[in-house]
Amino acid sequence: RTHTYNSKKTHGHIGGNQETQNFGGYSKSEVVHERFIVTLPDNTPLAKAAPLVCAGITMWDPLRHWGATKGDKKMKIGVAGIGGLGTMGIKIAAALGHEVVAISRNDKKKDIAEEKGAHHYIDMSDTTSINEHNDSMDLILNTVCAPHSVSKYLGLLRTNGTLVQLGAVATPLDFVNFSLLPQRKSIAGSMVGGLKSLQECVDFCVEKEIYPDIEIIDSGKVDEVYVKLAEGNSSAVRYVLDIDASL
Repeated sequence: RTHTYNSKKTHGHIGGNQETQNFGGYSKSEVVHERFIVTLPDNTPLAKAAPLVCAGITMWDPLRHWGATKGDKKMKIGVAGIGGLGTMGIKIAAALGHEVVAISRNDKKKDIAEEKGAHHYIDMSDTTSINEHNDSMDLILNTVCAPHSVSKYLGLLRTNGTLVQLGAVATPLDFVNFSLLPQRKSIAGSMVGGLKSLQECVDFCVEKEIYPDIEIIDSGKVDEVYVKLAEGNSSAVRYVLDIDASL
């Protein structure tokens, strides 16, 4: 198996130095088999297509798996972490007709969340704000990638509700088993999605004109961007690297 990024050239189909790894999205071009291709509608803005097949599918696939894209029921869906992933989740869930709750560690991103389509906002530092939505959500998509406790998120779920972990946190989860047992609550994980799901995501988002908020940069700004992301991505955008401008 060969991944598109940071993988050895194992099959001899890629030219150049066979000892170097491939570069995925950092490549100017790449050749793959047609069955791994996603079709972009003609009116797709290409600068926004790249994060659409990253942030978009990361949020779409758990919505799809837990039944939120079928259109046969309306759900109350929480999105924790209002960054590049979270804002995309808010947009998609709202466009699907669900009641959307943005969840953040303070109130600093309330305006951003509401602008993207959130119907409610929970400031996790405010007990009153939390209590207003306890025991009410069918699904929570947790995009937070820094170490944090998920115990309070579990209290927001109703019976049979699911907390889906999307942030790549390297430390163990902090929660008490009894938070799950009485109401059959679940903690699950998800990461991107398969080609069928990805094509559905692209088609839906282009039709509804739902795109990530982006800022196009060249390679000279990469270090600066990493600092911004480490500090919490206050602008909640996805950064798109312009390869041509970087050469």
